[in-house]
Amino acid sequence: MPLPQLIATLCIAALASFLLSLLAIRLGFKLNIVAVPGGRRKHARNTPKLGAIPLFGAFVVAVLISQLFQVGTSDPNEGQRLVGLLIGGAVIFVIGVLDDKFNLSPAVQFAAQAVCALIAIASLIFIERFTNPFASGLPDALVVLPDMLGRYLALAATVLITVFWFVGMMNTVNWLDGVDGLAATVALIAAAVTMIHMLREGQYSVALLPAALIGTLVGFLVFNFQPARIFMGGGALWLGFALACIGIIGGAKIALLLLVMGVPIADVIWQMFDRWRHGRSPAAADRGHLHFRLADAGWSARRIVALYAAVCAGFGAVALVPQPPLFKLITLSVLFLAVVAVLVLLSRRMGTTEQASAADVISAD
Repeated sequence: MPLPQLIATLCIAALASFLLSLLAIRLGFKLNIVAVPGGRRKHARNTPKLGAIPLFGAFVVAVLISQLFQVGTSDPNEGQRLVGLLIGGAVIFVIGVLDDKFNLSPAVQFAAQAVCALIAIASLIFIERFTNPFASGLPDALVVLPDMLGRYLALAATVLITVFWFVGMMNTVNWLDGVDGLAATVALIAAAVTMIHMLREGQYSVALLPAALIGTLVGFLVFNFQPARIFMGGGALWLGFALACIGIIGGAKIALLLLVMGVPIADVIWQMFDRWRHGRSPAAADRGHLHFRLADAGWSARRIVALYAAVCAGFGAVALVPQPPLFKLITLSVLFLAVVAVLVLLSRRMGTTEQASAADVISAD
């Protein structure tokens, strides 16, 4: 196990993130890219929202330096996938910063997310095989799309599934970014669980990627945890893209990430359905998300983050235990129903949801 290389990568990322966060805070004020309190905002002061700079910048610096460590790999396509991660990440980074400044429309953001997913696919970061949870242990348990559908249908299915995965993960993290430190903490746990699984599987070279992400988030959380001095802003889209890429690069750890991110994913799915059934756009902004409802019920930002962290870490531990795929599916189903039940209960107790931006940040400072 390349423990020194992992620690070095994590420390480089943390230091770079810390320094770039200081720079981003100054740039945010200088360029007037700040979240202004009042109205739908719940924070107390003008706060820079250029979190994309330390998140993207520190990760890239740490990953590029980690390539000098020459940790061995048996995958000849690993370099190409890394290029796809960096190029796709650069595109969504630029889109995120532009959104922070000009408030891009949802259509533009979704189009950019799809483009980034296609860049990843062109770099061999895609999903074309998965385990059938109902056939666990049987010879046909592994579903390989080209073998099942043929070349062209499999290509179409691969593109659709992969784009859905990327867009879903990016928006899950983006909509989760509503409480100081929440999205970064959940993503840190997801990266840690993914890294542990990769190390256990002997995937030492790709384990440097989640290690870089962990360090990046640690350095960023120094300034993003409540009371936040900098908001994630468009960096949430980049963070979702990075997690989606790492999950596939590490051997399609989709089920693992679904379990760790189960609460925010279930929350997003339910909110989209709930908006649709009430005649509103699934992408409409409101305070229906679980973390907003908890905040409106009087929970502090730190308490909300602690709850999410405990639940995500708990399910992450479950995901690391060897178990049949059917058990993971049942766990996900139970988790989804539990989140929906909590949301319905909170809705009945609190009445009509107050309209607000899903990018609002709850802060008690």
